[in-house]
Amino acid sequence: MRPTALRLGRSAAFISAAGLSSQAQAHSFGISYTLPVPFWLYGSASVAALALSFLIAAIFMRRGADANGGASKKIVERPLLSYLVLFSKALALLFLALAIVTGIWGHPNAYANLNMTLFWIIFVLAFAYFSALFGGLYQYANPWQSLSQLAAKVVKPMSQGLFRYQSQDYGYWPAIGLYMAFIWVELFGNTKPLSLAYYLLAYSGINLLGCLLWGIKSWFRYGEFFSVFLRMMALAAPFTIQQNDKGGYYISGQWPFSALLKESADHRSLVIFILFMLSSTAYDGLHETVPWQRLFWSSLLPALDPEVINQGLRAIVTHRSWYQAYQWGSLLLSPFVYLAAYLLALWLGKKLAGSQHSMQLLAMRFAYSLLPIALVYHLTHYYTLLMTQGVKIIALFSNPFGLGWNLFGTADWFKYPIIPDINIVWHVQVVTIVIGHIISVYIAHVEALRLFGDHKKATLSQLPMLLLMMAFTTAGLWILAQPIQSGL
Repeated sequence: MRPTALRLGRSAAFISAAGLSSQAQAHSFGISYTLPVPFWLYGSASVAALALSFLIAAIFMRRGADANGGASKKIVERPLLSYLVLFSKALALLFLALAIVTGIWGHPNAYANLNMTLFWIIFVLAFAYFSALFGGLYQYANPWQSLSQLAAKVVKPMSQGLFRYQSQDYGYWPAIGLYMAFIWVELFGNTKPLSLAYYLLAYSGINLLGCLLWGIKSWFRYGEFFSVFLRMMALAAPFTIQQNDKGGYYISGQWPFSALLKESADHRSLVIFILFMLSSTAYDGLHETVPWQRLFWSSLLPALDPEVINQGLRAIVTHRSWYQAYQWGSLLLSPFVYLAAYLLALWLGKKLAGSQHSMQLLAMRFAYSLLPIALVYHLTHYYTLLMTQGVKIIALFSNPFGLGWNLFGTADWFKYPIIPDINIVWHVQVVTIVIGHIISVYIAHVEALRLFGDHKKATLSQLPMLLLMMAFTTAGLWILAQPIQSGL
């Protein structure tokens, strides 16, 4: 039975490699492929780097005040910043409208239509990384917030909402639900320019409805998931734009990632949101790998339906719905799998430290220490798309509808994608992942010193968290090293 099941798994991989299905075109531009490399050397070196960083922190950091993040300093405050924010608002609204209009009336090819690159690459990827360098801009330039503010001038209840948002009860669950829907669309929606335009229209309607029910302020803090996601990303930023008491704007500077030490998660649902930032990126890299597909076709499916061994290639058609349930269900369960591992590490740390703090408090206090990992996971998985497809935005602005225009004389620029050297890509990914985990180890150790107040207890409490981060590092590198098939 086992050889037959293996043949079924190979047949499934063959069909997916032959391109008979395009269900899971990641990010709607295919997949970033990283060549497999010898893994043990990178894995062991990365784990050793984390262990060394933990040892250094344990020896030299004995008080939480040793690294309290420091106060941010105002470095620029000019009236011009108000005009720049206003310009950013107008530009964001224009880009949203352009993405919808070009999707409806433009070329159906994803590579020829502006809206796909503008949304998936420039906004979802590039702006997220921009927010990790220069935070705070999205909360003022958010096009859906600007749209809601304009609508509130006509529909007065939209400003305050028809109901009071019960933040302690609802928390960030609306944002989590929308985030999960977004990732499903990204991975399994087989998005085209037209469907993307409809998704953007639907999302705009959802935001208007959310504001009508609960008010603009509450909705864009707890419900609009891009606001939550980019606010989390902005906690890594060395520069932040903020509003003063007089309605003007200023730019403040601080050490990178220091904002993570100035606050903590304000609701248990935000912990789930952060864990989904981790798990969705890891799952994105995993769900199209050969081992993941073989797990279903060669192991799970024969166990669930022994008759499948007699169906051969026909099983790929007859059990397609099962495979979709396997993929979709795994995505939805992924943050809760991570939550179980996270809570186990916290529980073990609590026992080692002899702490009386509640598990909910510990989960919320240490949640931000995971954000550097989420950032580097996101960056290492997707940054090559900026090089291969992102540069084409210059040409697409001259020909936004894909109708052969050349509005700005740049339609022929970057006709061919920039193909990065795969060895350089891999080593950049390894170094970036390790650095992100080292920062997380450092932040978690500072938080432990503050929370437990005792150097020995803090160090003991972080041993399980260190093992968890080692597991995250190893898993992240392993996923990047796997051969990839297009999805079934």
